[in-house]
Amino acid sequence: MNTVTIERKKYVVVPQKEYENLLVKAASKITPVKKLSLTQGKKLAYKLIDKWAKEK
Repeated sequence: MNTVTIERKKYVVVPQKEYENLLVKAASKITPVKKLSLTQGKKLAYKLIDKWAKEK
């Protein structure tokens, strides 16, 4: 890992393989999106429509 300074800003240079490993590790920490059933999705959609209609 090397440090490069460009216009008084420091940047870190890492090998491609390490960078890809960091991306995979960061992506695995994101929680997956919860899937809704058809009735739950419909209920949520109507709730959001009512909320948006009240704002206008």
